[in-house]
Amino acid sequence: MEQIPVTKTGFDGLEAELKDLKSVKRPAVIEAIAEAREHGDLSENAEYHAAREQQSFIEGRIQELEAVIGRAQVVDPSTMSGDSIKFGATVTIVNEETDEESTYQIVGDYEADLEKGKISISSPIARGLIGKSEGDSVVIRTPKGAGDYEILEVTYK
Repeated sequence: MEQIPVTKTGFDGLEAELKDLKSVKRPAVIEAIAEAREHGDLSENAEYHAAREQQSFIEGRIQELEAVIGRAQVVDPSTMSGDSIKFGATVTIVNEETDEESTYQIVGDYEADLEKGKISISSPIARGLIGKSEGDSVVIRTPKGAGDYEILEVTYK
């Protein structure tokens, strides 16, 4: 099986979500199903069907998280260094046309969150940056089109 790269912070988040699903959400939905059953006819019981749907989602997410955690290759960016961009790097780039600066950390697919500045290793931006160094100019092709960027800073935190 192929290993899944994930940062230490991301791995801890996945484990916390799994624990919450197993110890809080799963018991709550089981209780909701039991309550809905007490209301009688299940064929027309919307509460029962909603609770069963929620249970299905929770069980699927638990299976997904267990598979990811089992195949996770945990990388601690704080132990890394260098000028070259690789998994775990925090990169500050500037759009050479608009002078707009952006800072991203390159993380695994399961921990990516653009609002928090974490982009997936498989995203077009990350793929365009991997292997480059501070001071390099790169052309990054995204669904919005190509853009010219300069790499201002590469850190590992």
